[in-house]
Amino acid sequence: MNKTRYSFEGEETVVSPQLVYYKEIIERNIQKMIKYAEGPQRLWPHVKTHKMAEVVKLQMQHGIDRFKCATIAEAEMCGAEGAKKVTLAYPLVGPNIARFLTLVKTFPETEFFAISDCTEQVELAGAAAVKEHTEIQMLMDVDTGQHRTGVSMEQAAAVYRRWAQIPGICMRGMHCYDGHRHESDYEIRNREVVAVDEQIARIKNALTGSGMDCGVIIFGGTPSFPCHQKLNNDYLSPGTCVIQDAGYAAAYPDLPFEPGAAVLTRVISVQGGDTFTLDMGTKAVASDPSPERAVIAGMEYARTVLQNEEHWVVKLPPEHTKDMPKVGDVMFAVPVHICPTSALYPSVPVIEEGKITDWWEVTARNRKLSI
Repeated sequence: MNKTRYSFEGEETVVSPQLVYYKEIIERNIQKMIKYAEGPQRLWPHVKTHKMAEVVKLQMQHGIDRFKCATIAEAEMCGAEGAKKVTLAYPLVGPNIARFLTLVKTFPETEFFAISDCTEQVELAGAAAVKEHTEIQMLMDVDTGQHRTGVSMEQAAAVYRRWAQIPGICMRGMHCYDGHRHESDYEIRNREVVAVDEQIARIKNALTGSGMDCGVIIFGGTPSFPCHQKLNNDYLSPGTCVIQDAGYAAAYPDLPFEPGAAVLTRVISVQGGDTFTLDMGTKAVASDPSPERAVIAGMEYARTVLQNEEHWVVKLPPEHTKDMPKVGDVMFAVPVHICPTSALYPSVPVIEEGKITDWWEVTARNRKLSI
């Protein structure tokens, strides 16, 4: 019933709900990402989408050796895999300052970068580094328009110069994430990116022109990195596209990435001739999208009636009631948002050539590994 590209041999043995990864699709996504960047050397991809050592290894096999992280645990995972450079793209506050310094000592072959937008916190980080007789390599987090974190572009140059004078801090560049770039039309998205890149270039030139080190600039996310690639020679930081999800696939038709993950789910109840329930509640898929949190492969026309913690009730339109499944049928649902979905599972089966060939641990699912 409902065989799709995500079906595989042995699926009947997998306990549902269960997130499944498809290695061949993921590898194609990595290759497409590298092609957009015109080589792996400009890529500094985020690992928060998958949080997996095995996916880091896979990217390293393709020549990518820089990674961006959201947690100390993710950074530790990348260090353990021998990444050349790792950016912790999240402000250092509280115990994470000491943890970051421990991270640097634990993996001396990896170059770690921190980010911040707060002078007080940079001073605290610098003081902690001085006590340890070391320095923290710092990137200024610049607000490019999302207004979530970051120093305003108007203040960036002055604040950067101030931070460069703080003992224990070594300023290396800027982190310029534009998570608000949601324009589906590539031309509109590109026009907005151009304006930001021109401003960042002026800031960078002013700093380097006065003899300061501002050599590391990390731009963008999945929707915007192809735009940045054409406008500068700096680093590019896509993330979601490595795995890809139904949300980005629908929102950005210009990007050729394929969803490389799906949740295996089963029908647990059938109500009447057009409604059925799956064992895939909000504990099995990211709950932040609304109203649709996943797209059923082969039944893209199905719509949510309600979704609770362990139940997902869906309804078919009248013209498709002939497709009603039976209780016990296996189905595959592609998450609209893969990043929080991956974090819901301790491990995932990996499919190659239509068969399970491995199980990959979601290594950095917890916020603390050993550091």
